[in-house]
Amino acid sequence: MSSELKKTLKPIQLWAIIVGMVISGMYCGWNSGLAFTSPLGFIIAILVVTAFYTTFMFSYAELSTAIPHAGGPSEYASRAIGRFGGFVAGFACLVEFLFATPAIAIAAGAYINFAFPRVPSVLAAIVCYAIFVIINCIGVETAAKVEMGITVIAVLGIALFVILGITHVNIASIVNSKTSMGGIKGVYSAIPYAIWFYLAVEGGAMAAEECHNPKKDIPKSFIISIGTLVILAFLTFFVTAGVLDQKTLAGSASPLPDALGVIFGKQSIIPNVMSFIGLFGLVASIHGLIIGYSRQAFAMSRAGYLPKFLSKVSSKGVPVLSVVIPSLVGMVFVALGDTATIIVISSFGAIALYIISMVSLFVLRRKEPKMNRPYKVFYPLVPGIALVLALVFLVTVTMANLSTIAWVVGAFAVAILYHFIYSSISKASDETPVENNEEAI
Repeated sequence: MSSELKKTLKPIQLWAIIVGMVISGMYCGWNSGLAFTSPLGFIIAILVVTAFYTTFMFSYAELSTAIPHAGGPSEYASRAIGRFGGFVAGFACLVEFLFATPAIAIAAGAYINFAFPRVPSVLAAIVCYAIFVIINCIGVETAAKVEMGITVIAVLGIALFVILGITHVNIASIVNSKTSMGGIKGVYSAIPYAIWFYLAVEGGAMAAEECHNPKKDIPKSFIISIGTLVILAFLTFFVTAGVLDQKTLAGSASPLPDALGVIFGKQSIIPNVMSFIGLFGLVASIHGLIIGYSRQAFAMSRAGYLPKFLSKVSSKGVPVLSVVIPSLVGMVFVALGDTATIIVISSFGAIALYIISMVSLFVLRRKEPKMNRPYKVFYPLVPGIALVLALVFLVTVTMANLSTIAWVVGAFAVAILYHFIYSSISKASDETPVENNEEAI
C-alpha cells in the first residue's frame, strides 16, 4: 500500500462532490431557524450567510489552486502558521465533516422509516451510512460517479419543487405581521440554520489532489458550485416560506414534501415523490462528506498529525482505513441520535475552519508573495469580508449554544493536548539512534 492518491476527477465530478456535500441542507434543517425570527428576518440571515460563503469560496479557490493538497485547510494553515495551526485546522475540518454526516444519516433514516414503518429509523440510518462507506472503499472514480448520479437527481428534485410550487407562493406568508419577531437577536439566532444551506461547501478542496488539472479545475468548479447553491437556497426558501405558514415550516422535518402536500393534498402522490427524491439529497451529502473527512484524516496522517496507518492507500488509490475508522465514530453518534446538538458541533467546527483558512490566506500573501497562484482573489477586500463575517458567526453560534460549545471547546483542548504528546513521542522516536534500537528489533 502506498500513500499517493490517483488523479481521476474531472471538473463536473468535483462539482458533483461539492454540491452533493451540501444539497441535503436544502431539503431539511434550515427551516428550524424560523422558530427564532420571521421569514423576512430569515432572509436577512440567508443574505449575510450567502455573502460570507460567496466571498469565502472565491478566497478559498486561491488557496486550493496554489496548494492543491488532500489536506486542504490543514495544509494551508501548516504552511502559513506552522504545524500547530495545521493540526487545529485539520481537527476543525474533521469535526465539521464527521459530525455533519451522522446528522444527515439520522434524517435519511427518518425518511426511510416514513416509507417503511417497520424499519427502525436508527437501523436504517446506520445501514445507509455503511453502504456509502463501502462504496467509498471501492475507489474514488466509482465514488465520484455514484455521487454525480445522486447529486443530479437531488438538484433536479429542487428544480421540480420550484416549478410545481412557485405559482402557489403567497407573498403575504413571507411579508406578514410577524416581521419584527425576535428582533436582531432572532436574526443572529437563525444564522446557524441559514449556514446549513452551505455547510461543507469547502469540502471540494480535499479532493484537489485527485483532480486531473487542479490549477484550472478547482476555481471553475468552486465558482460554479457556489453559484448553483446560492440559486437553490433562495428558490427553496422563497417557495417553501411562501406556501407553508411560519409555525408549520419551523417545525417540519420535511419542509418540501409538506409544502407540496398543502398545494396538492397530503394523499397526492406528488409529496411522496418529493420525499423519495429528498432521500437522494440526503445520501448525496452522506457520500460526499465521507469523501471529505476520509481525505482529511489521510492527509493529516501523511503529514504526521495522526498515526501513519491512516495514510496507507489500497491498490485503487483509496485510503481505506481513513474511510472506515472515522465512519465508525460517526455511526456511534447516529445511535445517540441528538441531531440538534450534532448540527451545532458541526457548525462550530466549520466556523473555526473558516477563520483559520482566511487568516492563512492573509499570512501567505505576506509571507510568500511570489507563491505561484494560478487564481487570485480580489485582495484584501474579499477575504477581509469573509474573515469578519466568520468572526461574527463564531460569536452568534457561541452565544446561542453556550452549553454545547463548552463541550466542543473541551474536545479541541483534548485534541491539542494529544497533538503535543504525539508530536513529542514522534520526535523522540525519530531522533533515537539506530544502534539503540537494534536490541528491540
